Amino acid sequence: MPILDDLKFQYKTGGIAQKLIFLNVALYIISLPLFYSFSYKTFVYPNWLALSSSVTVFGTNPWTVFTYMFLHAGFLHLLFNMMVLHFAGRLFATFFTDRQMLGLYILTGIFSGLVYVGIYSTLGISTKLVGASGAIMGVLIATAVYAPYMELRLALIGRVKLWQVALVLLLFDLVQLPIENSGGHLAHLAGALFGFIYIKTLQRGFDLSKPISILQDFFEDLQKPKKKKPPFKAVHKNSNINTTNSNFSKDINQKKIDDILDKISQSGYDSLTKEEKEFLFKAGK
Repeated sequence: MPILDDLKFQYKTGGIAQKLIFLNVALYIISLPLFYSFSYKTFVYPNWLALSSSVTVFGTNPWTVFTYMFLHAGFLHLLFNMMVLHFAGRLFATFFTDRQMLGLYILTGIFSGLVYVGIYSTLGISTKLVGASGAIMGVLIATAVYAPYMELRLALIGRVKLWQVALVLLLFDLVQLPIENSGGHLAHLAGALFGFIYIKTLQRGFDLSKPISILQDFFEDLQKPKKKKPPFKAVHKNSNINTTNSNFSKDINQKKIDDILDKISQSGYDSLTKEEKEFLFKAGK
C-alpha cells in the first residue's frame, strides 16, 4: 500500500525524534484494544507496564521505569506530547546528534520516573504514571540551556527567545503542581532538572548519554551479519616426489602457504597482497 510504504520510508529516513513519534503512536494504537476500558472511558494499564508509586509494586516491576514513558492516558495526551517532541527534537538536532537525543530521552524518562516514585512513596500516595512528557521536557530544557537566545517564530505570538518558551512551560507546571495531575507535573519538573544537568555536565566534557550509545552499538552489532571467511582450496602434498631438491622446494612452498593461511585467519582474505593471492591460487590447483 502506498501509505504504508510512505510511512516506512519516513521512519527509515527520519531522525530519532520522528522514530520516537512513530513508536509512541504505534504503541498507543496497540494499547487501545488491549487496555482501554470503554466502561470507565480511560486506559487501565497493568502494574507491569505503568509506573506505580508504590515501592512494593515498583520493586516487583522495576522495568516499568522504562515502559511507562511509551504509554499515554488518552489521545489528547498523546497528541500534545508528540507535538512538543517534534518541536523539541528539531531544536535539539540543530546542535546535537541523534544518539545524544536518544540517550537523553531515555535517561530523562528514567530519572523523572524515579523522582516520581521517590516523592510519592515518601508521601504515602499510591498512584500510577504514564507518558513521555518528562522525557520530552528534558530534551526541550537541555536545548534551552545550551542555546537560550535562539529565536523562534510562533504563530499568533511572533518572535520569542527559546528561554522564554522554556520558562512559560516551567511556570505552568509549577502553578499546576498542587492543583491537578500532580504526578505528571512533577515528572515534567524532574525532566527539566535532568535536561539542565545533562547540558552542564556535557559542557564540562562528560556526556551522560554515553551508556545508552554503548548499548545501542551493542544491539546494532548483534544485528549485523557475520563476515564469512573466503573459501579456499585445500593443498595436498605430492608423495611421488622424492628428490632432495623437490622436497626442499615443497617445504618452502608449504611454509609460505601456512604463513598465508595464518594471515587469512587473523586479518581476512582481503588483507593478502596480489602476489600472495596468486600464489595461493596456483598452489590450490
